[in-house]
Amino acid sequence: MTQTATSEVFYQSLPQQPDFVGLASPENYTPLPNDWLICCSDIVDSTGLIAAGKYKTVNMIGASVIAAMQNALDGAGFPYVFGGDGTSFAVPSKQADLARITLARLRHWVQQEFGITLRVAAVPLTEIRAQGLDVAVARFAVSANADYAMFAGGGISWAEAQMKQGRIAIADCAEETPPDLTGLSCRWNTIPARNGLILSLVIQSDPATNPARFTALCARILALADGLDRRGHPVPLEGPGIAPLPDGLDIEIRLTRGTAPLFWKRAYTWASAGFASWLFRHNRTMGQFDTAHYMQVMGANSDYRKFDDGLKMTLDCTPEIRDRIATILQEAEAKGEVRFGLHEQDAARLTCIVPSASRDDHVHFVDGAAGGYTRAASEMAKMPT
Repeated sequence: MTQTATSEVFYQSLPQQPDFVGLASPENYTPLPNDWLICCSDIVDSTGLIAAGKYKTVNMIGASVIAAMQNALDGAGFPYVFGGDGTSFAVPSKQADLARITLARLRHWVQQEFGITLRVAAVPLTEIRAQGLDVAVARFAVSANADYAMFAGGGISWAEAQMKQGRIAIADCAEETPPDLTGLSCRWNTIPARNGLILSLVIQSDPATNPARFTALCARILALADGLDRRGHPVPLEGPGIAPLPDGLDIEIRLTRGTAPLFWKRAYTWASAGFASWLFRHNRTMGQFDTAHYMQVMGANSDYRKFDDGLKMTLDCTPEIRDRIATILQEAEAKGEVRFGLHEQDAARLTCIVPSASRDDHVHFVDGAAGGYTRAASEMAKMPT
């Protein structure tokens, strides 16, 4: 197999790892091939939008990057990580131009539909490695039907910082056709905390910290989460509720309508959402579609914890466990080992990508319903470095 071909199938050939705790260790990651492109996105002034009550819009636009790329790649797997108000991902050199064009088109579409500025950026992996950093990846098998990419090496964080400083922005493209966002949805109700609160947690290791110490710290945090109901998983086994006309449905309509007239897209989506709500609320089946089975798969496939140059989690948490987690992190921060941010809210929310409801590979991104990862990261940014 040629080097180019090897690079193109690199991610799909990685083993799926079922042990989340083990992914705190750098040795469980594989460096990306040298010819890959690292891409990232985020929303300008996302904290201001959140303060204005538009966090569902922020989540949907953040996840739209994943939907756009999945459709552009015709469903081929690629490593990505959702961060609340943005997404980072990697593609081989053969797909680099497609990624840049897709992101440029999405940026234009978001600005046109919402008046929101979506930053999009790209940088060759070779430039990251020239900084003494790396991008290594692992595949976490969250269930038998879905896996998520985990990142290590510091390169993703560096690229995101460069993007926010305007240094690696993707240029506009002449082709302004809206990207295909088929599968992107946000129809579920917010999910109230069962244990007292929803805790959004972002932890990054100091570059000088011994990796073994960070691994041990993550193991302590995850051991505390293991003591929570369903290990702190915010999505209940029976799934979240769904209203006949879900709050925020218009966000989905505006993002996914493409070139269709808004009136027709709205009528179709309202009708399909109402019918889906009836099916789920009455636990009905239709053909091979089983609502109870879908709910079980949804919970299993949900992405409520991840490694992204550090540890990020959205936990359904008790006040006691929150306090114990905060104490551990404060002690580690005082020693200069980590930087962290915590944010509390009373509910979680889902943003979903469902290419087909008849398959079990749909994915669901969990975040806090009132700021989540974005607010936690802003708290981390306030700490002295």
